[in-house]
Amino acid sequence: MPLLVVEDDDIVRMLMVEVLDELGYAVIEAADANAALTVLEDPAQSLELMMTDVGLPDMRGEELADKARELRPLLPVLFASGYAENLNVPEGMHLIGKPFSIDQLRDKVVAILGAP
Repeated sequence: MPLLVVEDDDIVRMLMVEVLDELGYAVIEAADANAALTVLEDPAQSLELMMTDVGLPDMRGEELADKARELRPLLPVLFASGYAENLNVPEGMHLIGKPFSIDQLRDKVVAILGAP
């Protein structure tokens, strides 16, 4: 099952997708919350994890996570934030601070999902 990566910075999103792809995960990209919601609202689209930036141009990452959980209550959510120390992560959700290394991203995703 694919991972949904929601990141408005094209270069950061490309790098995240590339790393996750190299680790063996299928990835769906979304440049903003509205694009992510289109994916989340599609019942035919299976998802294993949503990784989202906290600061999106059209919606806060926390709000997107809440909407994602309404649509898919069991979907794990991983927030990526340059301000990780200031973020209160809801129960059952996860956090990785930016900038993160390839190894940190791999370790965090594997800790949430297990190896691909």
